[in-house]
Amino acid sequence: MTTHKTRMLIIGSGPAGYSAAIYGARAGMEPIVVQGLQPGGQLTITTDVENYPGFADVIQGPWLMEQMKAQAEHVGTRMMWDTIVDVDLSGGSPFKAVGDSGDEYVGDVLVIATGAQAKWLGVPGEQELGGKGVSACATCDGFFYRGKKVAVIGGGNTAVEEALYLTNHSDDVTLIHRRDELRSEKILQDRLHANEKISTLWNKTVTRFVANDKGTLGHLELRDTVTGETSTLEVDGAFVAIGHAPATELFKGKLELDAGGYIVVEPGTPKTAIPGVFACGDVMDHTYRQAVTAAGTGCMAALDAERFLAELEDSKRDSVPAE
Repeated sequence: MTTHKTRMLIIGSGPAGYSAAIYGARAGMEPIVVQGLQPGGQLTITTDVENYPGFADVIQGPWLMEQMKAQAEHVGTRMMWDTIVDVDLSGGSPFKAVGDSGDEYVGDVLVIATGAQAKWLGVPGEQELGGKGVSACATCDGFFYRGKKVAVIGGGNTAVEEALYLTNHSDDVTLIHRRDELRSEKILQDRLHANEKISTLWNKTVTRFVANDKGTLGHLELRDTVTGETSTLEVDGAFVAIGHAPATELFKGKLELDAGGYIVVEPGTPKTAIPGVFACGDVMDHTYRQAVTAAGTGCMAALDAERFLAELEDSKRDSVPAE
């Protein structure tokens, strides 16, 4: 077992973790990033990225993450190929974490950037057609379906918001819900029902995503949850909107989590209830979930971490008796 010590320990990569690392390294904190099972996060499985500031042309998600990683390493970040399996936050700074490798990581501050994953239906064709007509983010990919027929699968706030958003690009949006009433807020339901561009299929589940002869999504296979009758729906794009699952299993009982499992932070900051522990990106953001907002909160986490360490060092100096 090897112990790796740093002033700033970052668990998780992606836009939040890499941005925290860039700012932390430039501040001389010599961060260590433990990248986890999916280095680069969700953008590594996203193909076209058209809404990240600074790029006039479409860029690739994996390429963007490679650039962020390279920049973080260039300014002094150490990248570790490991997955954290346990953390000890009980004693305050320094904070300890144990990797799947058996190595121990110790940081004077801890930045949590483990992200969140979209929940999927788990039916045939879903993963195979990811990026080829199947998506879990309308604000990320809706632009690619201008003037085309799209469907949204789900019945909560996220699904209704995605359907409403897609009417900015499509005049033919179908919301598919497995029940006969929505779970979303009343005001969202009113907006949905008032929008002539949106139709609703009740008591339906998607059982398969089927490709066309071009290898992209052609139609959905549906099953009626009441009668069991099967049907099909031709669409160019389908958005699975049944919620997200933040990667916070590691922190249950150690940090405050909200009802959805997201880490609770002080409003407007990445500060958790434990001084010196910060959360950034999708692990604490259940509202926006964009690469640019994740990067922004990563920057905030690094700046607040730098201030925390400065105050910690000042308090240590003040506690030393004068000779």
